[in-house]
Amino acid sequence: MKLTLKIMFVVFLIWMSIGLYLVNIEHEKAQIVMGLGVFYFSFLFMPIFIYYRYRDGKYKKYILNDEKLRNAFKNQGK
Repeated sequence: MKLTLKIMFVVFLIWMSIGLYLVNIEHEKAQIVMGLGVFYFSFLFMPIFIYYRYRDGKYKKYILNDEKLRNAFKNQGK
């Protein structure tokens, strides 16, 4: 999965570089290439990246619950 994400990110960088080049030479399809690059990043790369990062419950230490709030307020008065 990590290798897949790296490959996808490199593809995104190459894609956007080509898009910027096409915008600079004022190619008629430049805006479409850039738009598809943003679409690729938003709807393909980011969901896979988020799933990869949080699949093992690593996010649980960032969730606020009642116990963490009580501890935070107890420690604040000291």
